[in-house]
Amino acid sequence: MKKLLIIPLAIIGITCSAFQPLDPPSNYVKKIVIDAGHGGFDPGCLGAHSREKEVTLDIAFRLGELISRFHQDVEIIYTRTKNEQFVKLIDRARIANRASADLFISIHCNAYHKSSIKGTETYTMGLSSSEDNLAVAMRENSIILEEENYLESYDGFDPKSPVSYILLANLQHAYQENSLMFATLIEDQFGQRKERTSRGVKQAGFLVLAKTTMPSVLIEVGFLTNQEEEEFLNTELGKTKVAVDLYKAFRNYKHALEAG
Repeated sequence: MKKLLIIPLAIIGITCSAFQPLDPPSNYVKKIVIDAGHGGFDPGCLGAHSREKEVTLDIAFRLGELISRFHQDVEIIYTRTKNEQFVKLIDRARIANRASADLFISIHCNAYHKSSIKGTETYTMGLSSSEDNLAVAMRENSIILEEENYLESYDGFDPKSPVSYILLANLQHAYQENSLMFATLIEDQFGQRKERTSRGVKQAGFLVLAKTTMPSVLIEVGFLTNQEEEEFLNTELGKTKVAVDLYKAFRNYKHALEAG
C-alpha cells in the first residue's frame, strides 16, 4: 500500500512489447505510468546518507497525488509501490504497454565522480551525443545483467557495448516529438527555480524507454553525489518542489495536446 502524502497548497503554489510502435501518439492524456527507478536489491545511486530507490519512490507518490488531485480524469499507474520491490526494466515497460498508457514518466537520481556536478537532466530515447550521456544510460541499463536470460529478454542488447546503443537509437521514433515536448516542459520548470540547475534535455539509449509504446521520458532529478543537491532531495520541501515542477510540466503538456 502506498502511503498518503499531504502536500499543502501553499507549498505547491498552484490552483485547483513491440520495439516498433504502430499507433500514433494520442492527443488525450487519460492514463499515465509513473516509474520510480530501481528498488529491491538494486538501490540505484548512493549519496552520503540516501539511496536513489527511496528518493524516487517518494517523489513518484507526490507526483501521482498531485495529478490525481487536479486531474480526476487521469488514471495513475505505478510500476512499483514499495522500496523493497524490484521490477525488471522490461516489466516496467510491459506495465505501461499493457495498460495502453498515454505517457510514461521514469524518475531517477544521478551520480558523478566529481562531487561539484549538480543539476537536473531529462532524457528521451535517442543516440547519445556525449560520453556522459552514454555513461548515464549504461549505468541505468546495467541492472539487466542481474536478470536471468537478459540477452533473450532484451533481444541481444549488451548494456556495456556502444554498438548496442547505436542500434537502439532509432526506437521510439514515432513518439519522439511528444517526448521531446514533455521533456522540454520539465526542464523549463526546473530552470525557473533559483536553487536548481537545469542541465537540459538530452537523448540516450535507455532500455526502459525503448520498450515503451507511448511518449516517454526519464528524469534525473539531481545528483546524490553532490552534497547540496542530496540535502535538497532529502527534505520534505525539496521532494515536494520536484514533484510540483513535474506536475506543472504534465499539466502544460496535457493542455497543449488536448487544446491542439
